[in-house]
Amino acid sequence: MKRIRLIVAYDGTGYCGWQIQPNGITVEEVINRGLSRLLGEQIRIIGASRTDSGVHALGNVAVFDTNTRIPPKRISYALNQHLPEDIVIVRSEEVPADWHPRYCSSVKTYEYHIFNAGVPDPTRRRNTAFVSYPLQVEDMRRGAEFLKGTHDFASFCNIKTSVEDTVRTIYDLEILVQGLPGGGDWEKGREITIRIRGNGFLYNMVRIIAGTLLRVGRGYYTPEQVKEILEAKSRQAAGVTAPPQGLLLVGIEYRDAACL
Repeated sequence: MKRIRLIVAYDGTGYCGWQIQPNGITVEEVINRGLSRLLGEQIRIIGASRTDSGVHALGNVAVFDTNTRIPPKRISYALNQHLPEDIVIVRSEEVPADWHPRYCSSVKTYEYHIFNAGVPDPTRRRNTAFVSYPLQVEDMRRGAEFLKGTHDFASFCNIKTSVEDTVRTIYDLEILVQGLPGGGDWEKGREITIRIRGNGFLYNMVRIIAGTLLRVGRGYYTPEQVKEILEAKSRQAAGVTAPPQGLLLVGIEYRDAACL
């Protein structure tokens, strides 16, 4: 028996998130089914991040145990032949038998992508959130500064979560702006990316941060109010949860040598 680690990329548009659930098809379910067909075993993968319905990933991580004689590095190529085109195994490799993707110290990187323009772009509807009003990016950047460091992020956590410890550390939070070809002003189109790195994230935390910073960008909140929202430790204090299609799990870095 050996344990295999997978790096998984997917377009989450057509899925009810990562984790298996009774109300629709999920990324985890599809990969389990593909692996079971490929290996002739009943496979259940364990994922590092349980992304929500409609959320995308470039570098989610999962593991599974198998008796297969297929070389670990070849499993990704073989498995991709059993998966739909919106799920791709980027890499496969063997790891120690006790390696677990959620129990090792790690840094997760997420991006939230916003298409800011006068009219929507139908080609971007799957992987950006459309915002039709001008955003004051410098105000958003000033507000984001208050979220860096170690804090209690209870204000930025969905109230349905059962987690007791809401303290997390954000190592970096930057807001990037890319003008589109032929653009020049926001009405012609620009992409704004909120890029955030941390040691872990609460349920809907990145999307609530994005929704709050969008309100700063529109002028509903001042940048300084972000600090007040953080200190309130109440979900009611923060902005709305931004739509799922703008969220992308970029990757997960494992810090401990034993977890690499």
